[in-house]
Parts: sequence; structure tokens; C-alpha cells
Amino acid sequence: ELPLFAQKKAEKLYNAIQASKKRPLNRLIFALGIRHVGQYTARLLTERYSTLDELMNAKEEDLLKIREIGPKIARSITLFFKQPHNIEVIEKLRNAGVSFGMEKTAEETEAEKPLKGLTFVFTGALETMTREEAQALVEKLGGRAASSVSKKTDYVVVGKEPGSKYEKALQLGVKTIGEDEFLKMVGLKK
Repeated sequence: ELPLFAQKKAEKLYNAIQASKKRPLNRLIFALGIRHVGQYTARLLTERYSTLDELMNAKEEDLLKIREIGPKIARSITLFFKQPHNIEVIEKLRNAGVSFGMEKTAEETEAEKPLKGLTFVFTGALETMTREEAQALVEKLGGRAASSVSKKTDYVVVGKEPGSKYEKALQLGVKTIGEDEFLKMVGLKK
């Protein structure tokens, strides 16, 4: 009965709302707006916790056992779930039928995460894709795309005209690979 809403448009809107209730858990965690929890951290949390209720009941010391979760993030998560206003919002979402469990897609199965636990840094121009596309691919395959080189970096992918990241990788003894080797690692080239 809304102006400019015919039956077909109303059905599409209704279906979109229903579909939004069944998003993967990492998207829900990110959407809650927990301080210091971005998309990458939300994915890390769903590797350990398969439901929002499990995460809500997690203790700070349990969160610290997750790789790359430090005291600041662990404290922020536990404080978030102690705030009455946040609990109220979560209960409204629960009552509206939002899924609080891990909706694993075929993309998220362990067999399709060959880069799990590996950190990549990109330097220079790549020929087959943009740096942003390469970083997104690394994260989709379970790896981490960092913006700077450290001793914890597993691979620095070197494109044309690399910058100071390449030099830093050499100084730190971090393994450097070319774009072809990277494409083979991610299964885009034989």
C-alpha cells in the first residue's frame, strides 16, 4: 500500500529483506560495529566461533588465543557484549529472524582455503589484476593481505617497478615471488 509500490516491487523488497537475514556470520559480526573489529577480524572470529551466542559468551583470555587478536580487540569485543543497549539490538535482530549461525558456503570450506595462515604483501604493478583484486583473492582463499612488510609476512609478491616494500623484504629475508608464482599458488595458472 506504499506509493509507487506495485505487487512485483513489494515482492522484490520482501524477498531482499528475507535474504538479508541469512548472511554469513562474519558479515553480521562486522555489521554490529564492534570497535576495532573490521571485516578481516570478523572472519578470524568465525573460524573459532560458529554462532553469535558463542562469541557473546567468549572470555577475553579465549579471544586472545586467536591469531592476530590482541588485548585491545579482545577487550573491545567483551565490553561490546556487556552493554545493555547492544544486547537489546541483538535481541531485536534475533526476534526479526536474523541468522546467528555460521552459514558456510562452498567457497568457505577448508578445502578451498589453500592460503590459510599465510600473509601476503603486494608491491609494484601486477599485469593480470589490480593490487586490490589480488588482495581480495588472497583473503577469499583464507590468507591475509597486509599493507606493510614485517617478519611475519610470508610472501611479498613483486610486480613491475616495485617500491620500498621489495627492499624491506630483502632486508628482512622475507620470501619474494613474482606474479606468475602467485597465480600458480592461487590456482589461476598451471
